Amino acid sequence: MKIIWLGHSGFRIEIEGAVLLIDPWLAGNPMFPEDRRDEAVAGATHILLSHGHGDHAGNALALAQELAIPVVGIADLISLWTRHHGIKGTGFNKGGTVDLNGAQVTMVNASHSSSLEGPDGPVYAGAEAGFMIAGEGHVIYFSGDTDIMADMAWMAELHAPDIGILAAGGHFTMDMSRAAFAARKYFQFRTIIPMHYRTFPLLEQTADALRHGLPPEIRVEEPQVLVPIVF
Repeated sequence: MKIIWLGHSGFRIEIEGAVLLIDPWLAGNPMFPEDRRDEAVAGATHILLSHGHGDHAGNALALAQELAIPVVGIADLISLWTRHHGIKGTGFNKGGTVDLNGAQVTMVNASHSSSLEGPDGPVYAGAEAGFMIAGEGHVIYFSGDTDIMADMAWMAELHAPDIGILAAGGHFTMDMSRAAFAARKYFQFRTIIPMHYRTFPLLEQTADALRHGLPPEIRVEEPQVLVPIVF
């Protein structure tokens, strides 16, 4: 299994028979080298979206049309796009599980917001979400954009993720200290990968506070763009 950061909250996860592009904001992402775009999307089987904000879903339609692969996410947004943009899609909702080429993806709660850019301001895009992604002997918790939630208690107990990909940049999501608190209180991760940071000066630039807030046996893996983390 490989987890490959695409900058900000975007990831390429190669698991079971799936190559998932999660929140793949490539064009306009200051952390993503656009001359390596073909490498990032090669062989992708699905686009998985946590919510509708432009720094997560802004490139999804164009990628789905170009690669002829389905977009998977909250039913409201996916039904809108399949109806009006001619893409393939799989819409589901919180508590639902879909099989993506052998990877079992369950949508779980997040605490954030979700909208698309409209001519007169934000347009409703369904609810924000996170995902539990199971396969190859691992369960990955992709938090999506979120703050700490009491829901994390039952999510951890039910799904028992060993890898956490946690939004931790602050301002729009948990910061590093809050992410460390959530990990200590609710989860038993072996590895944590921070995301939604370093992209802009407004966000946290290192994972130092996350690392310092956790016991030493938890591996904090600061990702590098397009460098695979192999499990």
